[in-house]
Amino acid sequence: MRTAPTILHLDMDAFFASVEQASKPSLRGKAVVVGGLGPRGVVATASYEARVFGVHSAMPMGQARRLAPNAAYLVPRFGFYRSISEQVMRLLGALSPLVEPLSLDEAFVDLEAGGAAWDAESARLAGTKLRADIRAVTGLTGSVGLAASKMLAKIASEEAKPDGLVLIPPGTERDLLAPMPVRTLPGVGPATGDHLRRAGITTVGELAEAGEDELVRLLGRAHGHALYAMALARDERPVVAEREAKSVSVEDTYDVDIHDRVRVGVEVRRLADRCVRRLRGSGLSGRTIVLKVRRYDFSTLTRSETLRGPTDDPAVVREAAARLLDSVDTTGGVRLLGVGVSGLADYTQEDLFAQAAGERADEHAEEPDAEPVEERQEPPAERRWPSGHDVRHAEYGHGWVQGSGLGRVTVRFETPGSAPGRVRTFPVDDPDLEPADPLPLVPAGPRRPGDAGQGTPDAGGPVGPAEVTSGPG
Repeated sequence: MRTAPTILHLDMDAFFASVEQASKPSLRGKAVVVGGLGPRGVVATASYEARVFGVHSAMPMGQARRLAPNAAYLVPRFGFYRSISEQVMRLLGALSPLVEPLSLDEAFVDLEAGGAAWDAESARLAGTKLRADIRAVTGLTGSVGLAASKMLAKIASEEAKPDGLVLIPPGTERDLLAPMPVRTLPGVGPATGDHLRRAGITTVGELAEAGEDELVRLLGRAHGHALYAMALARDERPVVAEREAKSVSVEDTYDVDIHDRVRVGVEVRRLADRCVRRLRGSGLSGRTIVLKVRRYDFSTLTRSETLRGPTDDPAVVREAAARLLDSVDTTGGVRLLGVGVSGLADYTQEDLFAQAAGERADEHAEEPDAEPVEERQEPPAERRWPSGHDVRHAEYGHGWVQGSGLGRVTVRFETPGSAPGRVRTFPVDDPDLEPADPLPLVPAGPRRPGDAGQGTPDAGGPVGPAEVTSGPG
């Protein structure tokens, strides 16, 4: 393990919810919950104000509404979150060539590889500057952990939340870990935690005292060895700059089970098209088509078909997914469908005639008249206005959807840099109201990253950075 705390772990604070609060002045300092709003939706992120009521990620949305009935419930804007994540990742890339993203809001950085840090003091300065730069560029806060290993850097960032910095000096790791619960260690979930608790082991220190042989007896060879090493603060994993995607997939969960076999087929074709768009957006193709079906009784079936060569042809993926669907019984109803492509490559190997046919099919599918007969017979659907999404009104300007229903949509007109705005209600088909792109959280200006570390109250979170150096004394 290293002799200096030059591995940094960044975790943005309540990322999705913080983006929404920064974007919407009227929600700052209030409980905000982001996730699927249907009966089967789950919480993606909850603001710290919502967490006070017990709301947390992965919780069923119905339960969240019961715990925090007065919170703002918003539909995610993943495209916007991704654009802000890219800004943050560029800042990390300026520190080191070794950046390992774990998600949109979380990453490891090897500061030593970029020459940004070589000892505790330089690491602390790099972490402090990073937090200031993130605030200046995005208006958001992130928590930073610094340690000699990835495991400890991640533990440190958890200790730093929200909006803080914790550095673990080398040599103090075991003293720091000893009183922590065993669930602190990666790979220790509820089942393993309960198993260890029944054996009288509840803290990391007790894990180390139990010894490797006892942990192997309790948990098996692989898990026992790994857990004993972590209890001794041993972690030699390097920061890996690029993680190759193993698959690309999309899925939808439906508010009401789908029983109509024709409708199921239509949904599978749509998912296949979405999956191909994501494939092409990443410059990839794939050989194996995967269909996922979760039925009414929560049983989940997965079917796959491997092609002769990699493809990014929508017609080929649609046809393969349809063949896979033929082998699945959906009589009792379907609550979730997914289509994925694995065996990825950065090239395609398709018959030219098949590609041409796919292009023609793709063009045909985009024409309104190509919609299935059963859909054309349905009455036209109302314009959808997802809660939290951006709109623009010809007279009132930029705003966001506060809610919709019964033929009406309620909009609050405000921008990231304005005071809390006024609310107005319109018919859902008001010709003056249109969807809009999100506005930047921080206006473009002459400031450079690092020039404005103190932030502003409007950016959300405390104005001054909080820093802690962990260790004895």
